[in-house]
Amino acid sequence: MRAAADRLLIATGNPGKWRELRALLEGLPFEVAGLAEYAVASPEETGATLRDNALLKARHARAASGLAVIADDSGLEVDALDGAPGVRSARYAGLGASDAQNNARLVAALAGVPPERRAARYRCVLVYLPADPAAAPLIAEGAWEGRIVDAPRGAAGFGYDPHFLVPDLGCTAAELDPACKNRVSHRGVAMRVLRERLERLDAGARDRRR
Repeated sequence: MRAAADRLLIATGNPGKWRELRALLEGLPFEVAGLAEYAVASPEETGATLRDNALLKARHARAASGLAVIADDSGLEVDALDGAPGVRSARYAGLGASDAQNNARLVAALAGVPPERRAARYRCVLVYLPADPAAAPLIAEGAWEGRIVDAPRGAAGFGYDPHFLVPDLGCTAAELDPACKNRVSHRGVAMRVLRERLERLDAGARDRRR
């Protein structure tokens, strides 16, 4: 097992996010760990923005584990709903709501709205916190444009993916294979930015040790 300094805690209790983040982190010099390994519970997401919640989750996990942490907060913004569900995407149908319940509420809220007015986007904020509490966070953001459809399509993905149509690809997010989704999604975009910053940080640390 690597030393704690080389371990990176993925601060999510969402199995879908865990799979995607673990895949997106491949090739970086970390041994990834999950919250269950350190008995860290997910905190209540009380932030007013995705960035607030991502920072909250990262700080909570680092304080509980002593490890470097990566945390994500993501949301779906629908133009016809004035940006809702937004920061409340995971609990759009209420605290503890399932994906099916959130999707049902979304479809009901868009009843009668024509296809051309169903523009939407996924947004993601990723936060990396080094193990050192004095170190500043690295923050990266990504967005993915699409449109909401009533009938679910596809069995992959999670969250609103079965209803999130990607016009350029002619399919929903839930119809994409994981590797393709990670290349084009909001989380994939944010992670590419974050990886570049992490690689520069690692290169700088190696230079200082020479």
